[in-house]
Amino acid sequence: MSTLVKDSGFASDDWHEPFISLDAANDASALDLPSDVDPATVPLCEGLRMIRVDFPSSADGRGFTIARQLRLRGFSGRLRAKGHVLADQYAMARRSGFDEVEISDELAQRQPEDQWKFRANWQDNNYQARLRG
Repeated sequence: MSTLVKDSGFASDDWHEPFISLDAANDASALDLPSDVDPATVPLCEGLRMIRVDFPSSADGRGFTIARQLRLRGFSGRLRAKGHVLADQYAMARRSGFDEVEISDELAQRQPEDQWKFRANWQDNNYQARLRG
């Protein structure tokens, strides 16, 4: 099983449609992307409402770049990070464009909800926004 993390804390997953791999992405409503995908090759078709990006390791930050590039290309649907994202990385995930993070139940036990909620104030600590004035 898995646990979904949002700014409000742990939440139940309300997405019930299947995730389709990129090679079978024709008119999919939800895509599963590997961490090594080139975001420019992801087809942003009209019916696409959810993209889930894999994080195979907490030391692998390519997913943050993928999220940012998808947002810059105009994707406005739900964007979910899945895998080895740590509570300390939650603010970065949100700033790069992710709406939510899907973690294993094991990780949720090691890093309980209060650790994730502590970082849910990601907008308050955005140094770039403070610099822009």
